[in-house]
Amino acid sequence: MATLAKYLYINTRDELHRIDCTKIVYMEGDGNYTTIVLINKMKVSVGMNLAKMQCLITNSLQDLAYSFIRIGKRFIVNVNYIHHINVLRQSLTVTDGIHFAFQLGISRAALKQLKTLMLENARMIQSNNQ
Repeated sequence: MATLAKYLYINTRDELHRIDCTKIVYMEGDGNYTTIVLINKMKVSVGMNLAKMQCLITNSLQDLAYSFIRIGKRFIVNVNYIHHINVLRQSLTVTDGIHFAFQLGISRAALKQLKTLMLENARMIQSNNQ
């Protein structure tokens, strides 16, 4: 039985980051840089664009990569922390319900797609449990 990779390793010329993927709330891209925000509100900036980060997640985390979803051009979000989608206000709230809550400004089109995807997943889970 294969062990699931739980850590994301980001190696740069001068640094190595070892990040527990369950503690990643979201990632925000800004050009050639990505800021990773953790549940303890710590931020890690790395010299990698969001597309490369998405590939790293897919290749490194294997079966745990499904926990992360690209939303629009600027964000990759851990779906386990998605709490509230407000399409009209162009707002996504990610929280653990106790220690942190972040409001992310995301386009209406991207939030509509996310809402549809989340509803489809919820329906699939409900039908599988019946």
